[in-house]
Parts: sequence; structure tokens; C-alpha cells
Amino acid sequence: MNPTLANEWPIKHRADACARTHRPFQPGEQFYTLLFREGEGFRREDLSEEAWTQRNENIRPFSFWKTRYEPPPEVPPEALGKETAEDLLRRLLAQNDPANANACYVLAVMLERKRVLKPVKTEPTEGRPVLVYEHAKNGDVFIVPEARLRLDEIEHVQHEVSQLLKNASG
Repeated sequence: MNPTLANEWPIKHRADACARTHRPFQPGEQFYTLLFREGEGFRREDLSEEAWTQRNENIRPFSFWKTRYEPPPEVPPEALGKETAEDLLRRLLAQNDPANANACYVLAVMLERKRVLKPVKTEPTEGRPVLVYEHAKNGDVFIVPEARLRLDEIEHVQHEVSQLLKNASG
């Protein structure tokens, strides 16, 4: 994976309106998310069905998928001093440290199992492939490098993630 990818594009939030028509999405409406490579990072576009059918098909995105719009949930009051697995994943991705790649992968899989993250695609890149996840509630997109863990390495990485979560919780 390109080392600057996480700095350039750690997480992009789902739009509340179509990027082309600027019409707000309605709850339950189907729309398309497109990722385009731009330099070292990515650009996200969320398009309504109407804009999708009118797009220039010669312009190919890096990745795209169809999903359903749900309005953002009300933000609950934050618990003091407690970092969740999702918070830790966001923080590690933003740090862009290749040493965190395996921990990010394990956290993403944990969140996938809890149905917090939905796997969208696996995309090839230079180096290792990346996994594209979408947050089930707010539509944020996470790009996580695929880990190439051997069976004898999994327990060590799980322990590392456990310690990170324990330390973050205070």
C-alpha cells in the first residue's frame, strides 16, 4: 500500500446529498458511492440513481458500490476516557504507521464481526491489497491494508490489539 494513503485519505464521510445534483438523499434511498484515485489518495463521490444513470461511463472509478442512505444517528454523549475498537481503528489509520497495519486489520475484522463495519470490496494496489469497509450506521469508508498474517502470528497481534484497547480505556 502506498505509505501516504492513510494521511491523504484515512476516512471519508458519506454525503447527505448527491455530488452532482446537490439534492439531499432521502432516508432509505439507494445511491452509489464512487472512489476515484487522485494523486496519492482518493476522492469520494456519492451519486443519486439519477446522477448515476447520467454519468460519463468512460470515466472509471477505482471502486464503486450501491448502498442505502440512512440519516446520521444522533450523537450520544461521549463516555469520558474510554476508547472503543472503532475509535482505536480511526486513530491508528490516521497515524499512517505501517507498523499498525496488522492491528488495523484485526480491528476491522472485529468490527466486521460485530456488524459495525460492512465489507464492500477488496481492491488490488501496489504491495498488499486493501479492504474497503463502510460503517453500517454512518456510511464512513475505511480503507484497511490486508494483513498477511501467518497462523503463528495471529495470537501476538490479537494480544497487541487487546493491550492497545486496555491502555486506551485507562
